[in-house]
Amino acid sequence: MLETAIMIEGQNGLNWERWQRIVSAVEDLGFGGLYRSDHFTNASPPDLDSLELWVSLTWLAANTRRIEFGPLVTPLSFRHPVITARQASAVDDLSNGRLTLGLGAGWQEREHTHYGFDLLRPRPRFRRFEEGLQIVTALLRSDQPVSFAGEYFRVQDAILLPRPKRPGGPPILIGGSGPKLTLPLAAKYASEWNGTFMPPAKFAELNRRLDDLLAANGRAPTSLRRSTMTGCVFGRDDAEVQRKIAARGQTRERLRERGIMVGTAPEAVEQLGALAQAGCERVMLQWLDLDDMDGLEALARDVLPQIS
Repeated sequence: MLETAIMIEGQNGLNWERWQRIVSAVEDLGFGGLYRSDHFTNASPPDLDSLELWVSLTWLAANTRRIEFGPLVTPLSFRHPVITARQASAVDDLSNGRLTLGLGAGWQEREHTHYGFDLLRPRPRFRRFEEGLQIVTALLRSDQPVSFAGEYFRVQDAILLPRPKRPGGPPILIGGSGPKLTLPLAAKYASEWNGTFMPPAKFAELNRRLDDLLAANGRAPTSLRRSTMTGCVFGRDDAEVQRKIAARGQTRERLRERGIMVGTAPEAVEQLGALAQAGCERVMLQWLDLDDMDGLEALARDVLPQIS
């Protein structure tokens, strides 16, 4: 059994009309959840509509009943950890406990330059990220005032009120595949690890590495949910699949080497099954065409019943 969710790129032309249509479709079609990126822009022009993350998630929380949702991921390079914790707690309460708080260190240089945020080099960026993780987790989990003095962030006698309805607040997801920086943070702070764009063999390898890191932190393997976000080139027939592959300018084999799901329903079921065998509990399929509701419906109808 593999939970299947949809992931969209919020900087790829997302506006209210598209967001509301996608949210309703994902809720009605039976997908497990809906996740979205948190970017101002893409890494290269042209710039497109980019609906603000937390405003969009607030609307989703109030207008759905079933699906889980969250950022995949929101960068602490331009989201202050205190504000992030407050927003996440409130939105999770509004949804009756359906938010997964995906957090990241930030990576896209163009948006940081354009909007005046310091991205930093990788190692200081991850030091800042860990400081942010310490503050977010402390604010969500502690009923007592929190004080923290770091190189990048500091709080003094800070408490999150009202307290989250869920004990400890929404679960924290950390995404990425870096064995030296990302995986140790996931093993220390996260409730869910999300690997991105990797074939099943690579996912299984990192899964085993995570088990070792969890043990070093005194945690059981079952304390960390394992998920992946990957591309999706799905077609109702092979001709449609071939058209989508050609639009990407790559071969079917090359896309699959990157862990991207490619093919018609039987091929999708086979590839998703391999991920489940590698230890993946949830997959977020990147749906790039924000207007293709017919394709989304076909994916739900022809694939979901065979893997759920």
